Amino acid sequence: MIVRRDVLKGVASGAGVLLSSPVAPALAQTQAQAAPEQPTPFQQSMVLDLARSFAKTPYKASPTDLPEPFNALNFDQYAGLRYRREKLIWADDKVGFVIEPLHRGFIYNSHMMIQLVENGLSRRLAYSSADFEFGSVKQPQETLDIGFSGFRVLVPREGRLAEVAIFQGASFFKARAPGQGSGVQARGLSLKTADPRGEEFPQFKAVWIEKPTLASNALVVHALLDSESVAGAYRFTIRPGEAIIIDNEMTLAPRASVENVGIASMSATSISSPLDRRRPDDVRPTIADVNGLQMNSGKDEWIWRPVTNRQTLQISSFVDDKPKGFGFLLRNRDFESYEDDEHKWETRPSLWVEPLSEFGAGVVTLTEIPAESETNSNCIAYWRPKGGLVAGAETSWAYRQFWCWDPPSQPQLLKVTESRGGRGGGKRRKFIVAFSGEALADPQGLKDIKPALTAGTGAIANMRTYLYRDRKTYRVVFDLDPAAETQSEIRLVLESEGKPVSETWLYRWTL
Repeated sequence: MIVRRDVLKGVASGAGVLLSSPVAPALAQTQAQAAPEQPTPFQQSMVLDLARSFAKTPYKASPTDLPEPFNALNFDQYAGLRYRREKLIWADDKVGFVIEPLHRGFIYNSHMMIQLVENGLSRRLAYSSADFEFGSVKQPQETLDIGFSGFRVLVPREGRLAEVAIFQGASFFKARAPGQGSGVQARGLSLKTADPRGEEFPQFKAVWIEKPTLASNALVVHALLDSESVAGAYRFTIRPGEAIIIDNEMTLAPRASVENVGIASMSATSISSPLDRRRPDDVRPTIADVNGLQMNSGKDEWIWRPVTNRQTLQISSFVDDKPKGFGFLLRNRDFESYEDDEHKWETRPSLWVEPLSEFGAGVVTLTEIPAESETNSNCIAYWRPKGGLVAGAETSWAYRQFWCWDPPSQPQLLKVTESRGGRGGGKRRKFIVAFSGEALADPQGLKDIKPALTAGTGAIANMRTYLYRDRKTYRVVFDLDPAAETQSEIRLVLESEGKPVSETWLYRWTL
């Protein structure tokens, strides 16, 4: 779907970025050092044309070189680079959204060209050091147009500007609902995740941001993606509210065939949890953006898979056809589960995805990567379509993201609210899984509840159950005896009168 032949030939030399496009002459422009940008006509189809053109030519990586002092900034120095308040895009136009361009530097060296679209005309936003505050970094003299690394989307809220989304780094972007901190992040596309030959990180090389109207309560962003294997055209529609809703529409134009491709990709952090306790001496009981991966299958089975910090790389695949939704969720939102006054993990967003186009056959893939640093997003989930991407064959996808406290789609079943693991006797591992729901409060409801518990290898032993109607909780305690096995797939669901009354709890134990 994406075109690369002509359009973005980013040359980060002294004059900054040069953009030329024989495919879309309206976008063709040259840049003089301080010359004003001239508006050119814009249509959504132009982004797709550019992607297709790119896909027909060899890939060219964007330059990442930066002049001093921006080529050697640490985190604190970079955090001090802020776009001046009086320069923020549309801050005084009362259109419901404000755009903050982001400086290049630190780990954000790649260039993202930003174009602003108004009344059908597009104008490239030129970099000027006069538009930035530099904090502890000495302000350079006005010289080069080094461009931007991305942008932040702000909305007026309670007399201030609040962040609702940020697009920065490769194809990464985040959003957060009112009152939430920054946590789980999405990717425009995942390619070759956990491949021993190396992962491929596509990049949003250019974006076109349409000036909204106050009545629309929506911001539309078009993006051109490019990588060694794939080019693509994207359209994001961002709607703020109690949840931040982002509609993703994309067409991919592969240069090369790729089997391991991730649609609706997301990543999050899990360093320590009650299932793994990788940091037994840490004062915090849990260090995690999310607690698990929830899936609603095409057959309407609701699945809960806790995520953990593994000793070795683990890849889990959940085969499905026409999935109804999946996402990384944070269910434990009490402060006592985390005990972290600074990071406030309990305020991180959940990210739920629902297809707007049919996803067909494929697998929901979960990758869990060993990690020590809290800055590592070591859990990755995405939809992997059957057959992957084929060189020269365009594919289109559409899905809706809910960045929220709780997903709009909820199982009408008992939900998993706690997963714990620890030592049993000998080689055994002990597990506690708690299910909760209003149905458990009714003494006449859900009679004769029984756990259906199986292990792919090893044996289940010493299973006990505890029903607490006052707490609306049903707990299953059991041991896994692995014998000589090094891993086992465990499955647990509660049944009443022979029918499932809970989510399906899945977990892979590894030695």
